Amino acid sequence: MSARDVIHNLRELAARTSNAGGAQRVAWGPVWREARAWLDGTVGELGLGAAADAAGNRWITLPGDSPRTVVIGGHLDSVPNGGWLDGPLGVLTGLEALRRYRDKPRPVTLAVADFADEEGARFSRSLLGSSGASGSLIPDTARHLVDRDGVRLVDALAENGIDLERMPEAREALLARDPRAYLELHIEQGPVLESMDKPAGVVIGAYGVERHVLRFTGQAAHSGSTPIAMRRDAFLAAAEAALAFREIARRHSTPEVGMVCTVGQVAVEPGIVTAVPGVCEISLDQRAIAPDILARALADAREAANRAARNNGVSVEWRHVWRIEPSRFDPRLVELCAEAAREVTGHAPRLPSGPLHDAVEMNRLMPAVMMFASSSRGLSHCREEDTPEPQLEQAIEAFLRLVDRTVALVAAE
Repeated sequence: MSARDVIHNLRELAARTSNAGGAQRVAWGPVWREARAWLDGTVGELGLGAAADAAGNRWITLPGDSPRTVVIGGHLDSVPNGGWLDGPLGVLTGLEALRRYRDKPRPVTLAVADFADEEGARFSRSLLGSSGASGSLIPDTARHLVDRDGVRLVDALAENGIDLERMPEAREALLARDPRAYLELHIEQGPVLESMDKPAGVVIGAYGVERHVLRFTGQAAHSGSTPIAMRRDAFLAAAEAALAFREIARRHSTPEVGMVCTVGQVAVEPGIVTAVPGVCEISLDQRAIAPDILARALADAREAANRAARNNGVSVEWRHVWRIEPSRFDPRLVELCAEAAREVTGHAPRLPSGPLHDAVEMNRLMPAVMMFASSSRGLSHCREEDTPEPQLEQAIEAFLRLVDRTVALVAAE
């Protein structure tokens, strides 16, 4: 019944931290803090405690005969109006693993990590807590970040007892645990497994990301009196560029090596119906699992944006937001993951992850792997996010068997 217990806890957390629009556990806010308080109570029922590191991540540790540690990770934070599985599935399945090992011999230590601000929903900086723990976070790159209400990241962190400058100190605390393997269960957030009618899959690695903001600057003018040929419309330049970005992604994507591109944010000035837009800012998020393809696609996007600006008589400036290299997971753990999935479900399809996960940051410090549970209609980051419970049970059970196999592997080292 252990998988059923995980699902029960997931439902309870969702009921506490969601409204009619979906999950509201945005990092650094009150609902997220409520979710963590609930987690502390759940951990207390196991006779364990949770401790925070300098990056705001919370750790639940079950000591073993050896300090060598198998880390199981996930995150409680969500996007606004998010789903009930994205993130908490990994944390609560990890807690179930601790429960199973609590009253039996433990050759190694197990630790569950609830990483802070995986989503980056409020400040557009994904994997914030886990990048602090991996040591890849450079405070200068995040110090300028503000949310839509003008609140600075540094102030939101301070409200939660976190000092941005000290966040990289979490790396030494993690290394002191002698971490030997990182495991994460997550929903796919895409349609591949469902299209194959498979409840679980083995993640071989994650796409790298290039994320930028482009600011097109033309000239605001009255929409009634300015002839089309004499306009310097910043929005039209941005729109032309966005269409070009889509074609760049199509051109570089193959069945073997995927590549995607998204313009997810658009803001115009002055933003009134009777004015030609003089300024338009758009976001650009490019992802690929092959580093050379990601680099070529970025170069092509710069050329396309410059061309769109020239065509519309405007200028364009680029602001770098974030970059992370593609990540390949540990071959030994990939094989263990495949064995566990096949044992429970009869199948072990392998696929890359387009979305980012904390496993990418942990892969910098220790061997890592992820297992995916299928997603209904491929939907995520919305209230419709779901996985049929029979398939969810199978994925949870397969992951728990992966934990067993990994414990045995680390114990034998």
